[in-house]
This record gives sequence, C-alpha cells and structure tokens, in this order.
Amino acid sequence: MQSSFLAWMFRMPLIKRWSLMFCVKPENIAEHSHQVAIVAHLLAVIKNKKFNGSVNADKISTIAMYHEASETRYGDIVNPTKYANKEIAREFKKIELLAEKECLASLPEELQELFSDIIVQDNVSDEYKAIVKAADIIVAYIKALDEINHKNPEFDHVEQRLAVKISQLKQTMPEVEYFIDTFMDACLATVDKLSKA
Repeated sequence: MQSSFLAWMFRMPLIKRWSLMFCVKPENIAEHSHQVAIVAHLLAVIKNKKFNGSVNADKISTIAMYHEASETRYGDIVNPTKYANKEIAREFKKIELLAEKECLASLPEELQELFSDIIVQDNVSDEYKAIVKAADIIVAYIKALDEINHKNPEFDHVEQRLAVKISQLKQTMPEVEYFIDTFMDACLATVDKLSKA
C-alpha cells in the first residue's frame, strides 16, 4: 500500500502564513520551515561550539524542518486565534497533536518509530524543543522586520511582541544573543550591501 506521507509534506507550499495580515512578501509553511531548520541548526552549532552544549544539531534541524507538519492537515492557525485564551489554546494543541499523529501514521509502519520524536512534538525533548521554538521566533522576527523595512505597518505589533520574546530568550539562551549579534543585521541588508560584505 502506498504511503501518503510525502504527498502531505509536499502540500506545505500551499499553506499560507500570516493569513489575517497584508504581506508585502507572502510566505508559506515550506519556506518558513526551511528557514527555521537553518536557524535551529545554527543555534545548536553555536550552543555546542561556544557554550559547552552537547546537542545533535542535525537532529534539531530535522525536527525544525517538520515542526509545522501538522498544518498540512488543518492549515495554519494564526496567533491571535490560537492564543485568544487558555481554553482555545489547549483545544488547538489537541488538534495539532491529532494532526501530528495522523502524519506519523501515514508513514510505512516500519518507519514510524524513527519519526515519532521528530514529528510528534510531545515526543521531542524539552531542550531540543526550546531550540526549535527559539528559531521559530527568530524567523518570525526577521519576517516582521523585513515587512516593516518594506513600509508595511501591519507588522509593527508583531515586531514589538517578538522583540520582547527575543529579549527573554537572550536571558536564558546565550546562543540566541550570539546569533542576533552575528547574523541579524545582514538578514535585512540589500543584495548590493551583501555583495560588498
């Protein structure tokens, strides 16, 4: 019997992010997941190299690559809706868990154990989950700054909210502070400025 797992994953480009907001540059969850995987990998490498970490950067990057897998089933739920109150957030978490389990079940049975702690977020270690979440916040922050850079005030409140989260992350994750200091400015540079760097 054919597995539908890959077919579901290949639907990621169809799932739009920021659906309640005007975007100068529209974004889908495939693009977002790719960026989060890159940032999560960098954060893990920085943690190991600079701050005596011992995490598996490749595993973290893989978890990040699949962190939105559930959205292929039920779409992207925007932040104001998902976190409108604790009860709604709790119910959406149940839906996400169900969707993750459906994604896992769509794999051939002999592969499911290998993917269980990659796709089902409840099975991901807290340390790895924290790094992927930090990468998710950083990528969303870069997106907000980019939209503002293109004169889109829709993202002003997003930037403000995420700036607070970034500041909080810096207090407990030195790899986040190193990342921001090392990579952030160039992310907003024009191609001409990048070429001269």
